[in-house]
Amino acid sequence: MSQDPNSPRWFEQSPAPLQAEPRTQPAKKDLWVRCPGCDQILFRAALAELMAVCPNCAHHHRWDSLARLEHLCDEGSFKRHDRYVAPVDALGFSDGRSYAERLRSTQRTHGELDAYVAGSALVDGVDVEIGTFNFRFMGGSMGSVVGELVTRQFERAAERKVPAIVISASGGARMQEGILSLMQMAKTSAALARLRDVAGMPYISVLTDPTTGGVAASFAMLGDVIVAEPHALVGFAGPRVIRETIRQELPEGFQTSEYLLAHGLVDLIVPRSDLKATLARLCRHLTPRR
Repeated sequence: MSQDPNSPRWFEQSPAPLQAEPRTQPAKKDLWVRCPGCDQILFRAALAELMAVCPNCAHHHRWDSLARLEHLCDEGSFKRHDRYVAPVDALGFSDGRSYAERLRSTQRTHGELDAYVAGSALVDGVDVEIGTFNFRFMGGSMGSVVGELVTRQFERAAERKVPAIVISASGGARMQEGILSLMQMAKTSAALARLRDVAGMPYISVLTDPTTGGVAASFAMLGDVIVAEPHALVGFAGPRVIRETIRQELPEGFQTSEYLLAHGLVDLIVPRSDLKATLARLCRHLTPRR
């Protein structure tokens, strides 16, 4: 049965919706990881206890989305929304392997239906709507479901009159959904405009490694305050693509959060250990007194 893209909930109307299957056994992981910052070999479990920050050089490794939310949100306060909204292969896309099969495989591996987790929570006692990308799910790419979840988060924040926080970690728009993924850039930005103009609530954008493509070209760079983690890659096209396209050498450190801070595109660079307190302080300062 064909899907009507004009329906506001067309991605939830598949005759055979994709469902994440519970894991039958823990995912296999290497016990050790090499730090790209100092080239040291680190015990993965010990690194996780340090919020995935190298104890030798303070390099910020990519962090699991649920672990990040557990650290940022006050204990027991996070209430997840829209967990069972699932994507469909509306275009019948295949690049040697069908998009539907790629989705099922990724869902089985990670136990999630898509690349974004959002909910209501307290951050150091401040009521917020918060969400984060899961880069392990297809590179944190933004398809129809991710765009819908971000939009719903902004709408909840406007309805509840609380700040919104988005932690980005994305390779950009999901090519398997074509124009349906690209239209999420406008959709999320329009919802964000209503959060500001109608509800008068602040939006804080947190950029982590990497924040690129359609996410960087839309809501990720539209924060009232834009916070970045140290040495995060932030930009539209990656350095290799730019170098091969325009045939020019890029400036030293180009597209790092430090470069963007020096050129006025980022407001703050905050180490992961200080992020929770910083977000709470920003929300208190920017939220109108009731």
